[in-house]
Parts: sequence; C-alpha cells; structure tokens
Amino acid sequence: MIKVQKFGGTSLSDEQSRRNVLRHISRERASGAGLVVVVSAMGRRGEPYATDTLLDWIEQNGRSLPDREKDMLLSCGELISAATLCSLLNREGIPSVALTGGQAGIVTDGRFGSARIAKVDPSRVREYLADDKVVVVAGFQGATEDGEITTLGRGGSDTSAAALGAALEAEVVDIYTDVEGILTADPRLVGEARPLAVVSYEEICNMAYNGAKVIHPRAVEIAMRAGVPIRVRSTFSDGEGTLVTRADLAREKSGWIDRTVTGLAHVRGVTQLAVRTPEDDPDAQLRVFRAMAVNGISVDFINVTPAGILYTVGEPDAELAVRLLREMGFEPRTQARCAKVAVIGGGMNGEPGVMAKIVEALTERNIPILQSADSNATIWVLVSEEDMAPALQALHAAFALHRTP
Repeated sequence: MIKVQKFGGTSLSDEQSRRNVLRHISRERASGAGLVVVVSAMGRRGEPYATDTLLDWIEQNGRSLPDREKDMLLSCGELISAATLCSLLNREGIPSVALTGGQAGIVTDGRFGSARIAKVDPSRVREYLADDKVVVVAGFQGATEDGEITTLGRGGSDTSAAALGAALEAEVVDIYTDVEGILTADPRLVGEARPLAVVSYEEICNMAYNGAKVIHPRAVEIAMRAGVPIRVRSTFSDGEGTLVTRADLAREKSGWIDRTVTGLAHVRGVTQLAVRTPEDDPDAQLRVFRAMAVNGISVDFINVTPAGILYTVGEPDAELAVRLLREMGFEPRTQARCAKVAVIGGGMNGEPGVMAKIVEALTERNIPILQSADSNATIWVLVSEEDMAPALQALHAAFALHRTP
C-alpha cells in the first residue's frame, strides 16, 4: 500500500507547522503505508525561500534572467524544503531520502515556467520504498529527457503529487493545506460556509477553475484519469478533510443522492466588454477575437449574436483590449470591477428551476445580473464586484448549502 502526501508552503513555514507535518507522516507510516511526501517551497512572499520571494529577487537583480535559468532558481525553494524535511525525519529515526522532481522520474516537455508532464518513471521511488524509506520529493518541478530543470507553473506541487500517485497506483493522495478541506464557499465572504465531506472530480475541477484555490485543477484531472482518490486535509488537525472521487462514489459516500448544488466559487477583477458589430460585416467578430488572441488576451464569458459580442477579460488586460478594439474602428462599452460567481453541482444537469432560484435569490437582494452562462455542471453570473459577497451569501442560503454534508 502506497500513499502520497503533499504539504504546502504554509505547512512547512515554521517549527510548529513542521512538527505537525512529522506527526502526519509518523501516523501514516505506523499504519504500514509506503510514503511518498511531496513538498512545496516554505512560506509565502517575503519569507526567504518562497517562490514569490525568488521571483522578486530576479526583479531586483537585472530583470534579465532567461527562462531556463529562471527555472533553475525557482526550483531551489522546493529543494530546500525537501532537504529540511529529510533531515527532520532522520532525526526522528524515520529513514528518508530527498529527491528532485527529475530524480523522482517526472519527465516534462521543455516549456520553461509552465512545463507539462510527459511521463513519470517511478522506478527509483519504488526502490527506496522497498528499502522502507520515506521518499521526500521536491514538488513543482521535473526535468526534460536531456536533463534540463523545468517548473510546472502555479499549483505545480499538487500536480507533482497527483502524477506520482497515478504512476505508483497509490491508494490515496493527501493534499495538506491550511484549511479543513474544501468548503461550500469562501468562508471569508460567507460566514455559513461549511466543509464538504466528499465531492466528485468534476465538481472540484469546476470549483478550482472558477476561483477556488484549495487544489490545482491539473492535479485533479490527472488523479481522475488514473482513478486515484484525493483527500484535501488540514496540516493542523487530524480531520479527514474532503474526499475527491468518482461521481458515483461521491453520491454514495455523501448520503445526499439528490444534491443539486455542491458549492460556490468566484473570480473578482473582471471587466465586461460589449462590442456592436455591423451585420453587413461578417468578419467583424473574427477580427475581434483574433486581435485578442494575437495579443495574448484571454477572453471569457462569451456571448455572440448577429448584432455584437459580449465578453470579459481580466482587469490587467482591459486597457489593451479597449485600445485594440478602437484601433479596429469599434467603440466598446465597458463595465469594470465585475466579478464572476459560479454555482457548481453535478446534480444540476437536467434539473429544472436552478436558474430560476438563482435569479430569485439575487433579485431579492437587488443584485443585477450583468451576464450569465451555463454548462452541464456550472451556472455563471456576472455581477458588480461590490455585489459579489452579497451574491455569494444569497446563493449559499438559497441552495441551503449550510446543510450540505
């Protein structure tokens, strides 16, 4: 039996947190599991070894580091975490070994800064597990076939853990963080937000893509393809956290067969653009989207009609997007400081009345809906940023998510 544990930066940032990490490792080791422990860089921006601190260091020293060398530098934070944890484990009498991502068999393509995992060869990890060692792996990184160090982008340590779990056919991948699992909404905005006992892979992917930051969606997708369950747990307690598994198992384990909505997520800092396009100019819409793509502007929340286009961009891209549109002869109408609120649930598909309940909840709070869209498991509404928290609170109450198991 093999288990993979992943500990984030806050889990390793101080002595007390590291003691908790050692406790979780010791407990699982006592159960007889072979352990692979994936670690992130310690702490957050401003602390010595955090990834953002290393990025700031580059900005303060030339701003000219090539992508290859930048990945060499950024990989150091996780290496320090791995070596530190290895030392602490050995001190406690727990035999361990530290590996880089490449040494652990994570082979990537050559896209420095946002590499994708091409394959995982876990043979070296298996050898150490057979020697009864805890294998501590530096997350967020791998190596190309010719040995170049690469980093996996934001959330890369989650991805490392899921990829190793899939390759090792692990019983479970435990993602330890500073919260008690996945909640029905952001507790800073919704006081009644509650931890979810179990969710499906699809639901947590939708929550992650729509702003929930507990786990990276790439990690969930890898685990889903391999059929490896994930648990999102707190480093600071012994709670079971949230189990992420197949939809049929999620329904069975939750005991909530008819759960329509699972949770809410949100993204702030959005600008809405409305572009009127002449009906006698069939290429106008193509020109708009091509201009956005060529200039690296990601578009979202897209509605296209013969008369025009309605879409959103992130606030950092809004000024450039407006300038490009005006250069093409359009005069876009803009609404800045918007937020996208997502209502997510695997039980919504084919269920009548969900949109009616959303509209009713927001109308009762006098919250205008600026735009909406839907998929089989998510309904999005665009609201002003000042209405975001009241909208989340209204929807949480409307779907009785405070009673979600």
